[in-house]
Amino acid sequence: MTRIALFQMTSGIDPAANANAMVDAVKAATAGGAAMLFTPEMSGLLDRDRARGGRHVVPEAASPMLAAVRDAAARAGIWVHIGSLAVEGADGRWANRGFVIDSSGAIAARYDKIHMFDVDLATGESWRESNAYAPGDSVVTVQTPVGRLGLAICYDLRFPALFEALGQLQCDAIAIPAAFTVPTGAAHWHILQRARAIEASAFVIAAAQVGHHEDGRETYGHSLVVDPWGEVLLDMGGSASGLGFAELHSARLTEVRTQLPALANKRPIA
Repeated sequence: MTRIALFQMTSGIDPAANANAMVDAVKAATAGGAAMLFTPEMSGLLDRDRARGGRHVVPEAASPMLAAVRDAAARAGIWVHIGSLAVEGADGRWANRGFVIDSSGAIAARYDKIHMFDVDLATGESWRESNAYAPGDSVVTVQTPVGRLGLAICYDLRFPALFEALGQLQCDAIAIPAAFTVPTGAAHWHILQRARAIEASAFVIAAAQVGHHEDGRETYGHSLVVDPWGEVLLDMGGSASGLGFAELHSARLTEVRTQLPALANKRPIA
């Protein structure tokens, strides 16, 4: 059994305040007996004003948020998955990058979000992530206290091929941090998270942004932990930030994969 913590955040436009909240979450997760903490997409900064927010987007090596969390993880002896930070990329655009930090504070893995959220919603909301961010191109897994962890971010959730690849890599858990809009979250969040867990025969760990943010947006929340049968082990609701805990049992993976060996039965389709 592995105990994990999820930090449901309402990140704002002040990176220092977000970093302080993250460090406090690391301490609280450790005090609560968690071996690993998971945080949402854009934990370090959530600002739709790209001119204002862009002043805080720096290369990975210069990120105060990343440095603060690495230091906190090392002091506490806990693993941390930072759902994502906006960092300066190689081609002038930014990267929406997730980090897995081990208990010594070292970066064990990085993942750049592959699928860009370019949509016009019926509510009038319009998002063009590709205007600022360069997409990633690599499927990433890493060995962690929860077993082999596959990495995804938010809009990736809607693209089954990524999760098929993670399933074939025998991931024990998949992290899907997010900052889902309220309309899309209400319609699809729970359904898709449960489907991805079932498809990959893996636990899904989805730390989410929640509530009204300083930049004017509203996010759906409902940070989830889903088991490989699709049962929801934790749902943190859509009204408040905070820390939640769940326990992952490796025997459940074996049970589900034995009972429904979909990964083993997969055949190529021409």
